[in-house]
Amino acid sequence: MQSEQTSSTQETSIHTQVDSGSFLDRYFSITQRGSTLKRELIAGLTTFLAMVYSVIVVPNMLGAAGFDPGAVFISTCLIAAFGSLLMGLWANLPMAIGCAISLTAFTAFSMVLGQGISIPVTLGAIFLMGVIFTFVSVTGLRQWILTNLPKGIAHGTGIGIGLFLLLIATNSVLLIVGSDAGLPVKLGDITSLPVIAAIVGLAATIGFERRGIPGGILIVIVALSVFGLIFDPAVKYQGLFAWPDLMSDQSLIGQLDIMGALNPVVLPIVLALVMTAIFDATGTIRAVAGQAELLDKDDKIIGGGRALTSDSVSSIVAGAVGGAPAAVYIESAAGTAAGGKTGLTATIVGLLFLLMMFLAPLSYLVPAYATAPALMYVGLLMLSNVTKLDFNDKVDAMAGLTCAIFIILSSNIVTGIMLGFVTLVIGRICSGEWRALKPGVIAITLGLVIFYMGGWAI
Repeated sequence: MQSEQTSSTQETSIHTQVDSGSFLDRYFSITQRGSTLKRELIAGLTTFLAMVYSVIVVPNMLGAAGFDPGAVFISTCLIAAFGSLLMGLWANLPMAIGCAISLTAFTAFSMVLGQGISIPVTLGAIFLMGVIFTFVSVTGLRQWILTNLPKGIAHGTGIGIGLFLLLIATNSVLLIVGSDAGLPVKLGDITSLPVIAAIVGLAATIGFERRGIPGGILIVIVALSVFGLIFDPAVKYQGLFAWPDLMSDQSLIGQLDIMGALNPVVLPIVLALVMTAIFDATGTIRAVAGQAELLDKDDKIIGGGRALTSDSVSSIVAGAVGGAPAAVYIESAAGTAAGGKTGLTATIVGLLFLLMMFLAPLSYLVPAYATAPALMYVGLLMLSNVTKLDFNDKVDAMAGLTCAIFIILSSNIVTGIMLGFVTLVIGRICSGEWRALKPGVIAITLGLVIFYMGGWAI
């Protein structure tokens, strides 16, 4: 018996050594970061399922502004595939990139419908935004912003994004809805199938994660999707395969008008997009990296420079292929919560979005209540950043909480960050601690205040 156990132990040890010496393990530093191949695969699939809704939401938004929805579907898949593969294969971080929902709404309803900018010029503006954004990233300005991000505001951004995720997820199943009187939000129909499914799914996710069941988040997503297919009339099987037509007359690939975007009327919009993307995406990257425990001893993101550049380059591609500005998805935190710690997670997401171009009908098989529990769970996890606030430094801690609260109250990450910086600077001055202010913090604060006071904020 002992001989059999010894033999089994040796086989397991050999198997582990083979795995740890594999090409994938060496390339992505899987073992070095304390992860496993299985965990990374599960994390990748979890992140993909948590953000696959974008292939429905983005075409619907841009379609309302006159974009061809079929062409936008292809563009959305291409942008998510390119950005996530770049983030995974080059930056080696578990962060997925896709068309930013907030910037998609701005593109459709403000630029095209609101200001009457043509679709080609709009795409040219997105391309220019990506170029300027990339220049800001490679010259180190975004890294400088990260370096000058006070710890309180950095942790406050994580708390605020967690609350934001909770709001997005609960609203997606109409558990929390807008109110036409009194308070801005109210309880939805708590007896509806989506709400009940989401609440049960959240409880099950918490239970599975507490027991340490591998892929607990993914199990809940798949189980609720199957449940919906069987019992929910709104979830219908609409086929399996759809061949993407990249060269159709409606294709948006290469349809951008860069010269038109250089018009003095359009340029301020380009700069507003850049400013919004700098702080929105940078804050998200910092929050997700913290969630995945990918910060070094100096509290800096491991591979942060490449992460920032991957994010910005994806917006250049977005303009070229006819989609909305790109950004790291908050939903990446669902994958890091499932154990993802390396670029293999993002690589899996990128490959699945490439595949999604051919399997478009399957995107309708994952209802909102299947992914809502994962987002709510991740939101709750990110609230643990409260414990990282140093309340011995009350000004810093309160600035972080101000940042967090106004991210959720304004539904805007940049607004929360701006108010957090303003609170910190004025708080330091009024408390007589002005010597603790770094010149970089003052510069960022002034820049954000001017951005908002000038009316350029999105």
